[in-house]
Amino acid sequence: MRKAMVLLVGLMAGVAFAAAPVQDEHGSEATGGEHGAAVEHATAAGEHVEKEEENVAAYILHHVSDSPEYEIEIPLRSDHKAIHLPQFGIPIRGGASCEPRDTGHGMAVPGWSEGCLDLSITKHTVMMWLAAVLLIGSLLLFSNRDKTKLVPRGASANLFEMLVLFVRDELAIKNIGKEEGPRYTPYLLTAFFFILFMNLLGLFPWMASATGNIAVTCGLALCTFVITQVAGIRAAGFGGYLAHLTGGVHPLLWPIMIPVEVLGLFTKPFALTMRLFANMLAGHIVIFFLLGLIFMLGNPAVALVSVPFAMGIYLLELFVAFVQAYVFTMLSALFIGMSVAMGHHGHGHDEEHGHKDTGHGHDHGKAHVAG
Repeated sequence: MRKAMVLLVGLMAGVAFAAAPVQDEHGSEATGGEHGAAVEHATAAGEHVEKEEENVAAYILHHVSDSPEYEIEIPLRSDHKAIHLPQFGIPIRGGASCEPRDTGHGMAVPGWSEGCLDLSITKHTVMMWLAAVLLIGSLLLFSNRDKTKLVPRGASANLFEMLVLFVRDELAIKNIGKEEGPRYTPYLLTAFFFILFMNLLGLFPWMASATGNIAVTCGLALCTFVITQVAGIRAAGFGGYLAHLTGGVHPLLWPIMIPVEVLGLFTKPFALTMRLFANMLAGHIVIFFLLGLIFMLGNPAVALVSVPFAMGIYLLELFVAFVQAYVFTMLSALFIGMSVAMGHHGHGHDEEHGHKDTGHGHDHGKAHVAG
């Protein structure tokens, strides 16, 4: 053991001595000959690695970000076919010109600051449309089309029925209640299947995951936010909804409680937005980074490790696609159920007092008969 340690220290000292710059008697480094060639080779290798890192990072960001072009990448070829999507805007201010302009990074429609509402079709917009078409087509094709038979036949019909019953019974009714749960089940089913199809589209070649766009997840979260507020107003009334913002505390504490309650209203859709966006975006970045290690390190042998790991993350993303659709729907049902519960607090309180009064009268009647 001692000999091994001495040998190891000697090797480390030799490597350090070999790596140290050779200086002449005046203290200047001698970079000529083999040492200079080695330094130049190491510098070139370092520049090559940095260039490959920049190329891989640019490719990953280009793939996961939205774009006004739909690119079809051909394997083993450097040229890609790009389909330019329509770009147009609506002027929201008099005299505004909303024609696409060259911004140095491509053509783009002017934004809000220049008085334009950008309604351009992008890659993620196409993915949302495709997910909607596939969802409607799948439900029409694989659902129970024979309405005379209550029990569906076929694996696809049973699969859809299982998912629908799961959302209705386990998410809507358990979080909202038996009375109000079926009322909000159509929205929860729409959110679940729409998010699921968008998540799954990102796992196919030449496709993209629209849920990896924070604008898409924010739009979905805003739908839940609006329905949550409508459910609270419908259950408790507008006055009861506003009274809920006070938290039931003394009026002197309203200046503190009302901002906290209002902030709490917006933290829920913010959590829905970031959870779905971050999970779907991170998975795609990890897959491309693992494959990019082959080019960053410049060694084909790295593929023996990175490709199996990337395949494992890909299969994990298939599971995450279902999990994130479930989590978004479950949290939406939970938030709607919390708003619906606002109307049951006062109602339940009155029922409790009425039940006690009825029982008391009933007991009093029994005592009177007994007397």
